[in-house]
Amino acid sequence: QVQVVESGGGLVQTGGSLRLSCVVSGSIFSVNVMGWYRQAPGKQREWVAHITSGGSTDYADSVKGRFTISLNNAQDTVYLQMNSLKPEDTAVYYCKADMKAGTNIIAYWGQGTQVTVSS
Repeated sequence: QVQVVESGGGLVQTGGSLRLSCVVSGSIFSVNVMGWYRQAPGKQREWVAHITSGGSTDYADSVKGRFTISLNNAQDTVYLQMNSLKPEDTAVYYCKADMKAGTNIIAYWGQGTQVTVSS
């Protein structure tokens, strides 16, 4: 059974930093893309950043230059380094793992980790 587990959330002051981690376990498939999404209260879930198995990255404009996504060599853990945090970054952060199953892609989501940035 595939598990996607996020960690590293918490409460931080404006301008502070946090590092989120997401571990994927139990999959017999390899990673295609791993990404971070977030959902603030009363808002829709939005894409934050993603990284491909080849190491290509992309970021939402709202976090570009402040957040960095990375993937470990085993390609089972993705990180999100968040610097210069702002109150508007407050949200539940979710990890999504797109796994290659032959010609198909299967998406797995974590349960989320809360990030709260105080002003």
